[in-house]
Amino acid sequence: MYRLFRDSGRSVVIALDHGMGSNVYPALANPAPVLEAIVAGGADAILTSPGVIRQFRDHLKSVGVIMRVDGGNSTVKGGSPDMRLLYSVEDALRLGADGVICMGFPGTVLESQTLGNLAQLANQCQSWGVPLMAEMLPGGFMNPDLGTPENIRLAVRLAVELGADIIKTSFTAPAESFRGVVENCYRPVLVLGGGVVDELSLLKMVESAIAAGAAGVVLGRNIWNHPNPRAIVEAVTRIVHESASAEDALEQLASGRPSRK
Repeated sequence: MYRLFRDSGRSVVIALDHGMGSNVYPALANPAPVLEAIVAGGADAILTSPGVIRQFRDHLKSVGVIMRVDGGNSTVKGGSPDMRLLYSVEDALRLGADGVICMGFPGTVLESQTLGNLAQLANQCQSWGVPLMAEMLPGGFMNPDLGTPENIRLAVRLAVELGADIIKTSFTAPAESFRGVVENCYRPVLVLGGGVVDELSLLKMVESAIAAGAAGVVLGRNIWNHPNPRAIVEAVTRIVHESASAEDALEQLASGRPSRK
């Protein structure tokens, strides 16, 4: 856990696992310069695929690494929606990962499968002493309307009861509703970035989440698809680790000034 979180108990995780099922061209056609920028921006950990870990291990040696171990589907029309375990915790350790992640889709036809994956991984992680992150999305990607504060509160509690060490889930508005999510979960909750939004909206969401008790963020396409990944990571890091406001972080981003270290 110390490889994934700072002493404050907070973390900025950048997700680059999208290529396991989604189209990431052209932004991640070559992950190397994007990884360099993200690490230089101050990210604490990278959530990514076995392929990226194997090929770009030199770019990951100074950050924590969380490996996606489930999947087996794609966005190609007609494919299977199944979410299977593709790798074991032992596989992740061989590649040098510090943690693993899997999905949880309560309220979908994949509920039993994904929660079963989570329980199976929790047992493996307990045996190996490896942190398990659960990405809890009520309704999954198929029915996002189920992502209500009440359902997310239930989902994150399900995950920790099944053995997850870290939760990745959606932010709920208003912020007070998300405080209820965090207070119902006795493990760290990190907020995911979701769809592409403008810079101020992203930074305001991060600020609100931290104020409501989130332990950090897991951001993906809003970072690696940004024209300046290093600068946007620095802006997010200022909010998470320095309690800067969204406006101050945006001003720094616009001016191109490096953050205070």
